[in-house]
Formats: sequence, structure tokens, C-alpha cells
Amino acid sequence: AGVMSKGEECDWTSGLSLSPEETADLVPFKDPSRVYRTLTTADDKIYSQWQMRVHYYQWKKVKAMEGSEHMGGFTRILHSGHADKLMDEIPTDVVDPLPPHMTKGFVVLSRPNAIDQWLRTFADKYPEQYYIMSEPDHLWLRPIPNLMLGEHTPAAFPFFYITPQKTPDITNKFLDKKISAKEMKMIDPIGNSPVMISKGDLRRIAPAWHNVSLAIKHDAEADKAWGWVLEMYGYSFAAWNAGIHHKLYPNFMAQPPWDKAISDFYILHYTYGCDYNEKGVFTPGKVGAWRFDKRRFSGRYPPKTYPPFPPKVPELTRKLVDIVMEAANALPDWPDE
Repeated sequence: AGVMSKGEECDWTSGLSLSPEETADLVPFKDPSRVYRTLTTADDKIYSQWQMRVHYYQWKKVKAMEGSEHMGGFTRILHSGHADKLMDEIPTDVVDPLPPHMTKGFVVLSRPNAIDQWLRTFADKYPEQYYIMSEPDHLWLRPIPNLMLGEHTPAAFPFFYITPQKTPDITNKFLDKKISAKEMKMIDPIGNSPVMISKGDLRRIAPAWHNVSLAIKHDAEADKAWGWVLEMYGYSFAAWNAGIHHKLYPNFMAQPPWDKAISDFYILHYTYGCDYNEKGVFTPGKVGAWRFDKRRFSGRYPPKTYPPFPPKVPELTRKLVDIVMEAANALPDWPDE
């Protein structure tokens, strides 16, 4: 669907497919309740804070719906090293950021480090044995059941642009055992988010995810090849090296404007700009007469009211703006700039 697949040109189909024999070998859930905790990493910048507030507002709204029995607690993992003004509004644990000489200006590298720190420092104070890793620009559309197939078969969303087989020489730098480009098609085309996974398996992956991501950033060839998605490759490679394979769910997450209808998606991810002309015609690559792009609000909050939709703007884009506007008007101390 939409941006996450390329039809017949896509190297993956429906993700991890299992034979009856393999299905029989699935390890049952250690905790039969299958309740998971939501983990969302963030920093303390305004850009992250307003997204985080909308994210948690919508998460609470969905958790109150029927069918949310697998949704447990929520934790914002704040990797700023200090508390911020949202501590009383959003359940938060604070971890340390990576120093600048390690991130080399790429703040996303703090994400695997934050998860690894949190697992070592905070995880055992909570009852959940399963997690969903999320991001501030994820909006829950409906309750998400635990999509894992068993204790050691996590669930993930497939990204069409994670293609390690296209750069086999670079990929093999970060695998414990060298494999062919053909075999690399079996590496899960994912990042860490959204992913549902057991505490035990995340503890196996997280340190390696951190180390591999840093190694990629500090390798000029790999950094140039994978750029802004390099820590996604880091997670994918760490899982592969650990022998952990994910069940892939294309309906785990919608990404407007490429996805247009709410359909059976669980999460709305608003990473792309949504641009339309006065008639509501999508204008990809061109700033539209009407647009919603989170990057317009990198140093300030979105307003409490937004320009009316032109006709024919798709349902999913409308839902995105409606959720943001609802939260902006419901939450206290939302600056109307």
C-alpha cells in the first residue's frame, strides 16, 4: 500500500511466511496476556515536544477504546539527559544523549543508545514483557493488538527503501557472517519503529543496534549510501546477526499523502509533506496552495486552527490534521502562534 511497497518490483511480498512445520515451532508467549508497553524516544526540542504531546494525547484516546486490552503502559524515553516541562503530562524516563563527537550531527543516533540505556536502567520496574517502539510523529488510529506470532517472532512494518542487497559490499561490513546479495533479500527491510518485540529479544538486539549504527555513521561509504535511514539499517542488521526475524505487516502504518484512506491501518505516520492545490489535487514535489508539513513547525507549535481543506483532499490527510487540531485545542498551555 502506498509508499511502503513497489508492487511487482518490490523485493519482499508479505514478510515472514511460515510453513506448517515452522508454525509448529513458534515459541509460545511467556506472558499469555500479551500486554505490551509503548516506548517512544524523543528529545526536548520544541519540534519533538509538540509532536510528543499530540502523540500521547491520541494514544490515550485510543487506549480508552474497546479492543485495547493488549495496550499496557506508556513511556517517553527522553534522551536529553535532564527533565523537561512535559514530565507531569507524559510518563517519562530520562536517559543520557550521545555526545556530539559520536553522533556527528545526526541526532537520530541517540535512539538506539536511549533504548539500550532504558532497558538496562528502567525496564525492570515495569510489568510488561513486550514492547512497541514508536516515534513522536506516530498517531494511533485504532487499538493495536499484539501482532507478534510468538515470544521470538516480533512484528514490524516493511519499508521499501531498506535494500541492503543493492549495496552488498557495504552491507557485509556490518554482518557477522558474509552473505550473497541474493541472501540479503532475506534481511528484514525494517527499522526499529514500529516494531513489537519481547523484552528478552530487544535486550539481545539493542546493544548491537547501537554499535552497528555508530559504525555505519563513522564509515564514510556506508554513511553516504544510507544517510538519514542508517540507524534503520543498524536495527535490521543487528536483528539479522541475532537470528531474529520479524513478521511484516504492511497495514501496521499508513504514510500520507501516499496512503489516502484510513482502511485497516493501525498507525498514521506523518513524515512526508502533504501538498495540494486549490482543487485538492496532490502536487508531489511542489509546495501546494494548501499544505501540512511538520517541518513548517520545527521551531514553533502548529496553530490551534488550520486553513480549511480544499475539496478532494484524501481522508488520511484530513485525519492527520483533525487529530493535531483536536489535541492542540484540548491540551493546556498550547501556544497559538
